[in-house]
Order: sequence, then C-alpha cells, then structure tokens
Amino acid sequence: MSDPVRPHGETPLTIAAGDGVGPEIMRATLEVLTAAGARLDPEWVDLGEAMYRQGHGTGVPPQAWTSLRRTRVLLKGPISTPQGGGFKSVNVTLRKTLGLYANVRPCVAYTPYVPSLHPHLDLVIVRENEEDLYAGIEHRQTDEVYQCLKLITRPGCERIVRHAFAYARAHGRTRVTCMTKDNIMKLTDGLFHRVFDEVAGEYPEISAEHMIVDIGAARLAATPERFDVIVTPNLYGDILSDIAAQIAGSVGLAGSANVGDGAAMFEAIHGSAPDIAGKDLANPSGLLQAAVMMLVHVGQAEVAERVHNAWLTTLEDGVVTADIGGEAVEVVGTAAFARAVAMRLGRAPSRLKPVRLADARPLTIPGYRRAPAADKRLVGIDVFVHERDSDPARLAARLRAHSVPGLALQMITNRGVKVWPDGFPETFCTDHWRCRFLGDGPILPALPVTLLASLVDGEIDVIKTENLCTFDGLPGYALGQGQ
Repeated sequence: MSDPVRPHGETPLTIAAGDGVGPEIMRATLEVLTAAGARLDPEWVDLGEAMYRQGHGTGVPPQAWTSLRRTRVLLKGPISTPQGGGFKSVNVTLRKTLGLYANVRPCVAYTPYVPSLHPHLDLVIVRENEEDLYAGIEHRQTDEVYQCLKLITRPGCERIVRHAFAYARAHGRTRVTCMTKDNIMKLTDGLFHRVFDEVAGEYPEISAEHMIVDIGAARLAATPERFDVIVTPNLYGDILSDIAAQIAGSVGLAGSANVGDGAAMFEAIHGSAPDIAGKDLANPSGLLQAAVMMLVHVGQAEVAERVHNAWLTTLEDGVVTADIGGEAVEVVGTAAFARAVAMRLGRAPSRLKPVRLADARPLTIPGYRRAPAADKRLVGIDVFVHERDSDPARLAARLRAHSVPGLALQMITNRGVKVWPDGFPETFCTDHWRCRFLGDGPILPALPVTLLASLVDGEIDVIKTENLCTFDGLPGYALGQGQ
C-alpha cells in the first residue's frame, strides 16, 4: 500500500494496512490520528496475502521483521490467510515470535446508539496469547485418533494473571474473574487457577473470583454487567472475547492489544471482509479503538482521550456506517466517518460516558522469578499403544507377558476411561490405548527404556510414552480412575 498519510513525530511505529478492507480502514484511522495531533513516525510494511503469494509461508517478510524489531510497536489491519496447508497465521507468528503474551480486549456497550441488550456492559478480557492448545502441537497417532497437546506453563500463567491485575489497578477496575475448566483438567487449568489465587493476594484492593468456564460463559452472555476484568487461558479467552464483543453490539467496533515485555501489536478483532473491500462501506471503528490503545501504550494518552471522546460524540450525533443501526441520523461510508470523527475532536459525549485515559496509571508488572527446582522422582511410565483389537483383556495379557521386573501394568484406559482391570463391556474403545506401568517407588531412568525394548520385541505398536514423576512427593500426572 502507498503511504497516503504520513504523520511525522517522535514515536516510531510499524504500520501494516493488511488485506481486504484493511487499506481503507487504516487510511481512515490515520486521518483521525493526524488530525488529533498524534506524534508518530510510521514505517510501512507489507504483511499477509501478497507476502504469502511471494512465498513467505508466515506472511511476514524479512523487511517487516527488521522494522518490528526496531519500532517494537505495530498497528495492523486485518489479514487474509490462504486456505490449505503450508500457510501459518500472521497473528500467531507475530504473537509467538515477539512474545506478545497478553491479548487485551475491552468490550463496551454504546446503547442506544449501537443496539445492545446489555446497555451497562463494560468489561475487559485479558487472554493468554502464546500457549494452551494454541501451541499447535498436534499428531495423528493411530488410524482413528488424533492428538492436540495442551501446554500450560507457570511463567505463562503468572505473566498473564499479573497483567490482568495490573491492568485493573491501572484503569481503576475493581474485580478480576478467572475462568478455567479445572474441575476436569486438574493439572493444566488447575495450575492457572492456583497461580491466580496466589497473585490475587498481591492486589488486596481488587476483588478476585474464579468460575468454571462453562457457567462463566453462560453468565457472561446473560448478565455481562457483573464482570469487570476476565482473565483466561488462550482458547477460552478467544471464545469469550468474541461473545463479549458481539453482545456489546458489534464485533466491528472492538479493538485489541497484543502486549509483551518488549513489543506490542494493535488491531481490530474483525476479519478482512474481502466482499466489501474497496466499496467505502467498512467501519473503521475497531481499528480506531486499537489505535487509541496504542496511543496509551506509547505515552500519548491525552491524544488517545481526544480521539476516543470524539468517536463517542460521533456515535451520539447519530453518524454511523451501514453496519450500525440504533439511533442513526446519517449513514456514511468509511472515509466520511473518519472525517466526522476528526471534526469532533475536542468534544466529549453528553450521554455516553466520556473516557479519562490520561488518568490511567502506568502498568507495573514484576518480572517472572523462577522457583527452586522441585524434588523430581521417576515412578513409572504411560505407554500409548496402537492396537485394533478392541478387547482390553487380551491387550493386557500381551503387555504383561512382555513387562519387566520393577514395572507392573497398573491400568489401561481408552479415551481417558479405564477399561482394564474391571472395565465395562459397554465402553466403546478406539484403537488408541494408554497403558500405565508403575514401580513400587522411584525407579531408575533406564528401566522404562528396558520396558519399551521388551514391548517392541513383542510386536506391540508403541506410539508415544510419558514419564510419570512425582514433584516434592506429589504426583505430576492425572491419577485416572481406580487410583
């Protein structure tokens, strides 16, 4: 994209217009920022569709990385990722490579100017951005079974939870709600919940609560007014933030920040909408809201406040794009909407709540400090087996015939359900079996290797193993049924 608006100033900034409606909404956003006096020195880069076509599998060419490593701030339009294999998401690549661990999505209702059943909704979702199921580690293990690994780390939990509480403190919010599924995933989601409880004690002025994510999502959809800041692992946050944006009135109005220790990326949460590209129909509000968050991030909160209040005043005056209903007085295109916002700079809304971004305190987030190593003891091994015979008793007999002294077959599960010993014949089994071998106590690291060699000699198709360890005497593995 050419550089139609190039404000000069003191803050280096990388800009990628993106695909589809991206160039239009980026042009509109920068027109407003320029009129508001934002002090920016942009560097334009190409990301996305054109770069995929040039052979860059991530959609990010080397010159873009050079700019990003120099400016450390990216304002990005929506990207189109080609269908089919071989193409990696630009967003996932940028988040992981730059360490953008926190995704921050404010969701606010603007009724009656934007229709919403929840006129008092005003919440922020802080989503972990790098791990969980989005680590992207997947395998096909048998004819019938595929696996996706869920990775939750203590550093990842601590950083995102601290970010949520620090954000609440900086922006005068009073409650942080953690949502997990730790009644089922007791180790992974259990760690997230435990870290949340630990960190909450460092912020005594902020109320802290935990909800199981399914009932939490139901309450978010039914009574979102009760929430203030929500912090979650990656997958839940992805789902919850879209729910919150939609019930607020429109996904097209929401911006988001992706923040790390040394870099940040700001974007609208909607897609590239190629069907309306070039028609002057797109709503630039989501990207404009992202730019407001960017201005706060780079220390220009006064400018951010002027832009946001002018945008609110534009809504109050009934000037909207075609995707917004409500109390519309004038429906305009992308460029005209930007001009309408620019004309209202210096004004504040009278019915909607004006923002006071300049009053926000800076985020102060302590760095992660690694705890002393636990006393780790190897006590057994889970052996995953590909076996088409659906009789667990026959499989158990074969496994026991090839076991080794010091490791005894303790149970077999199929899709997490114990099927041996004392399994139920009604349980449906696939061709993927978890076979647990345990010692009487700590075992030598070579013993599982000896067991695997014996199983392979017995023509048992071993597809994966997991060492079973205790940490400071506590099991570091799910106990399963019957233990």
